[in-house]
Amino acid sequence: MIYRILADLTVLIHFAYVSYVLFGLLMTVIGWARKWRWIRNPWFRCIHLAMILIVVVEAWMGITCPLTDLEKWLRTMAGQQTYNGDFLANWVHDAMFFNAAPWVFTLAYSLFAVAVVATWIWIPPVWNRKIGTKIGTGHPT
Repeated sequence: MIYRILADLTVLIHFAYVSYVLFGLLMTVIGWARKWRWIRNPWFRCIHLAMILIVVVEAWMGITCPLTDLEKWLRTMAGQQTYNGDFLANWVHDAMFFNAAPWVFTLAYSLFAVAVVATWIWIPPVWNRKIGTKIGTGHPT
């Protein structure tokens, strides 16, 4: 019972990770258009960049995500059936009946990372901003 609960919790953490990566880029672009200041927060941007770079490095090195391995182990310990392959690839397959070779997902992760890096150039984070000032002006909001 505890292994099943831990496996389900691992899936939720994995889903949160994927959501942060996907929606982080989307919110950065939308936030730029809507002039949201929080999207230039260096903590948000650095964490977002690090997260997608971890995914890309794993994919290029042929490493299965540790969260995927943990969930599979927990499911095995719980006597449940596991799935083959990568968490995201499996999720995409189940959600959209999409089946592709691993290199397709590696390419998709890599292109997504390029888009994230592009936002660092197009919409750079603001590093030394005083609280309560407008970005780049030094004047109170």
